[in-house]
Amino acid sequence: MPAARRAVAGLSTVAALTAALALGATSPARADCVALSDFGKDAPGSFPGGWRVQKEEARSAYRVTAEGGLRFLRAVAKGTAAHAALEREWDPKEYPELAWRWRPRVFPEGSDERNSKTNDSALGVYVAFPRAVMAVQSLKYVWSRVVPVGTQASASGGFTRMRVLRSGGDPNGKWVEERVNVVEDYRKLFGSDPGQTRGIGVLTDADDTKSTAEGDYADFRLCRP
Repeated sequence: MPAARRAVAGLSTVAALTAALALGATSPARADCVALSDFGKDAPGSFPGGWRVQKEEARSAYRVTAEGGLRFLRAVAKGTAAHAALEREWDPKEYPELAWRWRPRVFPEGSDERNSKTNDSALGVYVAFPRAVMAVQSLKYVWSRVVPVGTQASASGGFTRMRVLRSGGDPNGKWVEERVNVVEDYRKLFGSDPGQTRGIGVLTDADDTKSTAEGDYADFRLCRP
């Protein structure tokens, strides 16, 4: 290989490595993904920058935590329910997949997402799509205590459609990687093509069971297939 071509190839390799490092050394680096929220710039113990809650008191349920060089969002709900959301529009035609890592710490006692009286989860991730000026339709991905993987359900008058990705298991500190195609899931669950997204959200809740739920979230990314 001529020297000039070797130099260009070397620069391309360096550029690729630099881009991978920019996504975070603790993230599963993928050339087809871009960072959405990795909490890398947030101080441990703080509520993450750019994220919002419906009620200010809910901020205490979510805190950025550091562990082994990784920064992530830890959620602790004691008899409460509080969403945390990141408003970030993107075109799902360009990035139809959402990836992240999560791990449960405490499953809410007696929870079962199929029943409105026990609809609590250690971990839940939302993708929101505008429906009207003040309303959204949402896909919700759940790590349930007992509901079988693949189960689908509806909530919020049909505006939220749930899909169970994980079920049960002993919380053992291991992170689990997820990658879902929100376009395909929207078509299956709502019966139409999605428009522009409004953002993502998380919900660790224990208000229906009056118990405690805890879970961790990390490395939210947008991906191409």
